[in-house]
Order: sequence, then C-alpha cells, then structure tokens
Amino acid sequence: MQDPRFDKLADVLVRHSTKVQPNDNVLIDAFDVPAELTVAVLRAVQNAGGNGVVNVRQNQVMRALFQGATEESIKLNADGALYQMQQMQCYIGIRGGYNSAELSDVPSDKMKLYTKFWLHPVHLEHRVKKTRWCILRYPSASMAQEAQMSTEAFEKFFFEVCTFDYSRMERAVAPLKALMEQTDQVHIIGPGTDLQFSIKDIGVIPCYGSHNIPDGECFTAPIKDSVQGTIQFNTPTIEHGVTYENVKLSFKDGKIIEATSSNSKKLNEVLDTDEGARYIGEFSLAYNPYILQPMKDILFDEKIAGSFHFTPGQAYEDADNGNRSEVHWDMVCIQREEFGGGEIYFDGKLVRKDGVFVLPELEALNIENLKGV
Repeated sequence: MQDPRFDKLADVLVRHSTKVQPNDNVLIDAFDVPAELTVAVLRAVQNAGGNGVVNVRQNQVMRALFQGATEESIKLNADGALYQMQQMQCYIGIRGGYNSAELSDVPSDKMKLYTKFWLHPVHLEHRVKKTRWCILRYPSASMAQEAQMSTEAFEKFFFEVCTFDYSRMERAVAPLKALMEQTDQVHIIGPGTDLQFSIKDIGVIPCYGSHNIPDGECFTAPIKDSVQGTIQFNTPTIEHGVTYENVKLSFKDGKIIEATSSNSKKLNEVLDTDEGARYIGEFSLAYNPYILQPMKDILFDEKIAGSFHFTPGQAYEDADNGNRSEVHWDMVCIQREEFGGGEIYFDGKLVRKDGVFVLPELEALNIENLKGV
C-alpha cells in the first residue's frame, strides 16, 4: 500500500523545491530508497509535465566502485554522469538505507579521484550551478539510532520536518537576509572559539526548502583572507565516511594554519587536497525549529536551530568569495545554552546569544516562534 506521506513529500520536492515546469528534464537519483517513494516522485514529476529520468543506486555498490577505482574508471563514470546531468533542468537526489560509515574504508587516494574527477565537475560545477536541484535523506534505522530515537519516532519526525510549510520560513528569514547584506564584521565567541571575519558585499542566500529538505539556514561567505582566530566545533562531522570529533581550526589571514580533531592526520589530509581547502567558502546561520540534536548527517545537522556552520573549501556561486576547491566540508557548531552557549555579533551589535536571536526583527526565527509563524 502506498504511504500517503510519500505523495506529500514528492509534492514538496517537485512543486516547491525544484518547481518542475512542463517539458523540464528531471533526474531522480535514488540511493537505497523504497521503490514506492521513487515512484511517487516520478509520478509527481510526470503530473507536473516534466520528463523523468531515474538512476537507482546502492551505496554498497558505490563503495566497491570506489575501492577498485582507477583514474580511467572514475573518468569514464564521470563523463557519463556529466553528459546525463547536462541534459537536465532539475535534479532530485534521495539517499536512504544509509550507513554513514559505508565509505570509511575506501583509501583516501581513491576518494580524491572521485572528488576531483566526478564530484567536482558533475555536482559542484554543473548540478549546483546550472540546475534547479534538491537533495534529501530517507529515514533508516541507522539514522534513527544516530538521532537516539526509535525507528517509528524518527520516521514521524522525518516527515514532519520534511513537509513543513517552508513558505512560512521564507517570510521569517527575510529580515536576517537584509541584515547580513548590510553587515561588514562578524565576531563569534564561544567555548574554544574567538573568530572574526568580514562578509562585506558578499551575496546572502536564505534557504527555505529550495535546495535541501529539510532546510533552514541563511548563508554567505567570509572575504577570503579576512578570517582570524580560532573555532572549536562541538558537533561530530563526517567526510567520506570518516567521523571527526572536536574539530578545532586556527586561522591567519583567512588560511587554516592549524587543524586538530579526533583524527588529526586524516583531517589534515583532506585540508591538503588543494590550496582552497584551507580557506573558508561558506558561513551560515541555521534555524530549523524541529532539528535540535546532531545526528551525524549534514543535511540535518547544518540546519540545527541555534547553530552555525563554517565551511572549508569551495564557495557557492551565489555567495562567492572567490575560493575554489574540490572540498566543501560543512562543520557545525551549536550555540544553544545546553551545548555551551555562545554569541554572534554583526558590526559590534549582539545578534544571537546562546542560539536565540535577540533583535526584535529576527525573533520570528526562534524555535517557539517559527513553529507557529
């Protein structure tokens, strides 16, 4: 029996997120998700007048592909993927059955081949810049375990947060976008953190379900050489299947000059991928009122209410500070009081304290208000 929640989610993805129009070519990239959900999305695309193209993938197969990768084999796969992506106006990526450590034993040199020849040209350069795209996870028992919830409770949470009325969020974030566009200096203070940088004249992008489901962030980028100081992240972060705890980065003139974590060796290997990996490509404030705890899934964690993320690597074209890299690694710090607190200042004025927006025009983004805006 078809779960009606699939149809509701598919409608959000097709009509709100990617805004599929008649004759749009739409690529549905489905990793380890129920066929019923893929069918629901495909039918929603067809009902909107779009032309659906479906890739059905499995993460275990991708792991085997990467483990045995050569530069030639990765380029061959990437060439086909790029050609396919170039035919699309829209992209919907759904990933489920998710073992977050599935790629953890793929050698670093193999993952670098994937990043350089496949991820970067196909997704960062073409999909992100030239399609209307949205990506999301599908709930699994492993995700429920990471969130410390039962599978049933996590599924309920998932559909609540993913089918939220994101038009409400769109209205609530408008004043934050305006404020960030007027801001020069940002100062962030918290446990292990004293960080300063400029966002002057960099684009500001509010997010309310157009590219990610779930959503709830407003991002920009620091002027590339302006970042000074130290930041201590309090949320686990995963990159290519490897989990890093207690990441701490120190900056001088925008560059990461020292990086430590629970796995400092691998952390620095990633940061040495290329010159741009040691500079920051994104700064974002998050405010999803339903996402309160980290679950080691960046599509959820980067939206945690009262958090911000700071991203080594590639800048987005819409909020571009000129940094270019094969890496784009969102690292999250939660500043709500129960996570140690912290303060964010724009041009010397307190904007958020302990994860709560304190300016009257921004209060609609606080947890209790955004749920009932």
